[in-house]
Amino acid sequence: MYKSNDMRLCQFKFRLPEELIAQYPAPYRDDARLMVLHRKSGEIEHKNLTDLVNYFDEGDLFVFNDTKVFPARLWGHKEKTNALIEVFLLRELNHRTRYWDVLVEPARKIRIGNKITFEDDPAIVAEVIDNTTSRGRTFRFLTDYDNEEFVPRLYALGSAPLPKYIKRPMDPETFEKYTEIFHDLPVRDMDTERYQTIFADKIGAVAVPASGLHFSKQLLKRMEIHGIETTCMTSHVSLGIFKEIDVEDLTKNKMESEQIKLPEPMVNAVNKAHEEQKRICAVGTEIMRAMEHVAGTNGLLKVYDGWTNKFIFPPYKFSVANSFFVNFYMPQSSQMLMVAAFAGYENTMHAYEVAVEEGYRFGDYGDAMLIID
Repeated sequence: MYKSNDMRLCQFKFRLPEELIAQYPAPYRDDARLMVLHRKSGEIEHKNLTDLVNYFDEGDLFVFNDTKVFPARLWGHKEKTNALIEVFLLRELNHRTRYWDVLVEPARKIRIGNKITFEDDPAIVAEVIDNTTSRGRTFRFLTDYDNEEFVPRLYALGSAPLPKYIKRPMDPETFEKYTEIFHDLPVRDMDTERYQTIFADKIGAVAVPASGLHFSKQLLKRMEIHGIETTCMTSHVSLGIFKEIDVEDLTKNKMESEQIKLPEPMVNAVNKAHEEQKRICAVGTEIMRAMEHVAGTNGLLKVYDGWTNKFIFPPYKFSVANSFFVNFYMPQSSQMLMVAAFAGYENTMHAYEVAVEEGYRFGDYGDAMLIID
């Protein structure tokens, strides 16, 4: 038996059948199953997302992430050899010089001085000017486009940066089925629209704040009629959320930093709800992490614009949110560990076991869980 203060990575392993990892979004944003976990009693309820409003009262507050995902995954060819190269844009380093931090695959083929061309726009060429990590490179983009035109042209080459666990079958029957569901949208266009929340406003994320994907205009309207308040902050989700934890001793794990911004209206709304003892619901792990990074000992927030690499795992005492809206995450992921810190280890492992038995969908396009007292 492990002590509560001696959690190890191996404790968060569970059997996840591949067929339960959602490969496509539901036909409608709020068309999802909802597991409700009562963390004090351990009780589990099986509901639909449309039942969400029934667990909140007038004046309760939902905190959303308004980051916007950019089309970060590109495919190019290495000059001279014509080898196919995957380029994953991470962040713009210098707008004037068009320097970008990227990942490349296969990395062994890409060295300093190499150039990569893009079939869909021959006017853009990427030159490798530095190595950053084993797969990381610094690119300088060479083009005649002016600085204002270049980034939109670059994004036009990209596609939604879906996580690697989305491995879609290429058989015509599956594609025909989903093309019909999504009103004849090609799959790439479907992802452009659906791998993005309706709150998306501040561009800068390379992964979607997936818990926010479930919220439609119709659901938000029902929440408004119910008297539930909403507010937004920004957390530019990085690839760090998909990075596998490679240490058994969780105290030694290092999270990748994410840029966060807690604006004054959001801070005021959260602090008001806190002082009035209302329910504050963090929508997604990045929201919970950001608020915990900024919160004072009194549980109140302050305006903040900076970075966080906070890693939350059991045991942990939360200061701000008293309810948590999340997706079902991959085994041993940093998101799953944060859920366990909030809901309790035993509650979480049991809930995930039940989710597998009941056929809940996992991952960014999966079903949802609400954790309340």
